[in-house]
Parts: sequence; C-alpha cells; structure tokens
Amino acid sequence: MRIVCVGGGPAGLYFSISAKLRDAGHEIIVIERDPPEATYGWGVVYWNDLLDILHRNDPESARVVSAGSVLWQGQDIQLHGSRHDGTAHFGGYGYSMGRAALLEALTRRAKSLGVDVRHESLADPADLPEADLVVAADGAGSRLRQSRAERFGTRTETGRNPYIWLGTDRQFDSFVFCFEETPAGWIWFHAYPSVEGRISTCIVECSPQTWQGLGLDTLDPEDAVPLLEKIFHRALDGHSLISRSRGEPAKWQRFTHISNRTWVDGNVVLVGDAAHTTHFTLGSGTRLAMIDAIVLAHSLTHHADLGAALRAYDEHRREELHPVQAGARSSMAWFEQLDDYLDRDPVAFAYAMSVRTGKQSPWRYQVHLATQIPALRKAQLAFDTGRRWYRDRRRGEAPLPLLGRSRPH
Repeated sequence: MRIVCVGGGPAGLYFSISAKLRDAGHEIIVIERDPPEATYGWGVVYWNDLLDILHRNDPESARVVSAGSVLWQGQDIQLHGSRHDGTAHFGGYGYSMGRAALLEALTRRAKSLGVDVRHESLADPADLPEADLVVAADGAGSRLRQSRAERFGTRTETGRNPYIWLGTDRQFDSFVFCFEETPAGWIWFHAYPSVEGRISTCIVECSPQTWQGLGLDTLDPEDAVPLLEKIFHRALDGHSLISRSRGEPAKWQRFTHISNRTWVDGNVVLVGDAAHTTHFTLGSGTRLAMIDAIVLAHSLTHHADLGAALRAYDEHRREELHPVQAGARSSMAWFEQLDDYLDRDPVAFAYAMSVRTGKQSPWRYQVHLATQIPALRKAQLAFDTGRRWYRDRRRGEAPLPLLGRSRPH
C-alpha cells in the first residue's frame, strides 16, 4: 500500500513506524513542513502505561525513548497570596522527554525501517502525492482537516485563558504548579523536567483580566519574560525563563478544543491533534497521538478492506477518546474558574485541583490529607518506587533514577 502521511510529529512518525513493522511492503512517505532541527514546545510528559504500550509495539524505539526520558516523582502545589501561603502535595510519578529528542529518535527509527521522511516539504491539501491512504497527522491546525471540515464534522471551541509555553533553566525534580497573586489577579505555571540537568518545561497561564491588567496583552511575548521571571522569582529560585527553543519564540495562545463527528473521509484519516485535542493540564496529547498511530496500523493489518479498516479505527478510537476529551474540557473549565477555589488553604485547594476532572472515591480526600504528613508521603514514595522498578524490570530496563535529591522534602 502506498501511504502519504502529512505531518512529522509523534503521531505521523510513530504511525509510519508501526505500519512498517506490520507490513514492510508498505511504501510510506512522511511530509513535514519544518526542517529536522525545528520543534515548537519544550518537553512532553507521559506515564508508565505508555512505556508498556511502546515496548509491546516496538521494543527498539521504546528503549530509546526510555533512555532519553527523565523521571519525576510527586506533584507540588505552591500557593502564594495574601490569604494563604504554602505548599501541598499529591503523589504519583511520571516521565518527561524533550520534544526535539523524541522527534529525532522517531525520525531515525522510521528511516531505518525504510520510511521516506521529507522535511521542509509543504503539503498542499489539493495537490498531495498519489496514495492509497492519506494520514492527516498535521496537528491541531491541520490544513488537511480544515480543507474537509464539513465532511469530518469538525467542531472547535476556544478556551478563555491565555497561556504561553516556555522553558526554564531551573531543573525541577517534580511536577510543580505555582500560583502567584498579583495586583492584577492570579497567574500560575505548570512546570516539569524535560532535559535532565538542564531544562524544564514551564507553561504560564492566567485569566484574560490578569493578562490585560499586567499589560501582557500589549507586550511582545519575549519582552514579557522578565516580568514573568519577577512574578515567579520564588518558585524559579532565581533561574531564567526561556522563550526560544529550536523554533520561533513562544507566543501567547488560547487553547483550541477540537473534536470531529468522524475521523475518516474517503481515503483520508485523522490521527493525533488533527483528530482531537486534550487540554495541556492533562498532559496526554503525545500519549494519545502515539496510541492512535498504533491502533490505525493494527486496524490496517487486521482488515483486508481499507474502508473496513478505517471504519474500525474510527469507531474504536472515537469511543475511547470521548471520556478523555470530556475530562480535558472539565480540566480546562476548572482553571478558567480558578477564583472559585483560591479562598481555600493550600491542602484543600490541591485536593480540588486533583479531582477536577470528575467524581472520585469518597476515601480519596482522607488519603490526600494523610499524604501531607512527611512520614506517610515517604511511605508512598517507597511504594511507588517499588511498583515502578517492577514494571521497569518486567520490560527488561534498568530503572531510571529520580531527579535531584530524595523526596519528600
């Protein structure tokens, strides 16, 4: 089968890898508009379940992803304001990897399997190379999806809060949410390690009122960085924020929630952010895109008829994504209504944030209170470490060390 994949991000590259592994006879072209050294954004975050999935699908690329990842343990919520000033914690652990390193690893693996990856190639939706199958993996702003928006039944909803995707040279060793009160209102960041010993990702967000009150709506985004460094000086511990990665300087955006009535139109199929977006506060975009890629490749293998394969993929993945997108919309709405929760103490505020996507077990609040006690938090750390080591060993990997000093602190 001749396949043209538009977009060389995680969805497009991992689909090409997954399809080639199942049928080396596929002729696959990946068309990417940017040069190989360009990327937008800093780090991606994921959890142990994705590593399990990647190892089952392609152990070779999974080992490279694991080796290039950093491990963080726990989540800290820092609340600095006139009513309360303190830190709360909740548990769990996850992995992060620099987006550029991930794309480089996937590109190398795709090329080694015989995929034709073409960088700096602009894909005109009206003039694509001839193909049996066209995979639209060109992101949330997909030109291919937009050219067929009525047939896909595309729906978009723009979030209210401005946000900007930055880096910082402070190396966090956990996932940190920091909320700072300013004369213009509250502003906060979500930060996590991305490149061990060097860079963390730092996403700054606020309400439109705060954004305008601080003058961020009139400042050039790069000129806004010193002001943001001043606001977050405690959490950054004197370190800098970084606007430029390998691509253009970061810009203020508003999140676009994208859904589609169908992901298939003839021989064109959507994957990743072209098919669906989930708010960045869930940290699931890369994970979902790579699972899309696996499911589509699997479906092509298990159905002799292309139309049947695409219908099976469409029905299966859209059904799976429905609750995920619903949770993501709830998370986005929670942060857009943050003022309703900021009169709480840090522990109660952290709990409200941790359950923002839906109903939880009644005992979860008691567990949350217990893990604010250092000794019990240490026990949870030990339990999580043991579980993580077991899963690493089951995959045949050496466990990754925790970043920084031992937690809890």
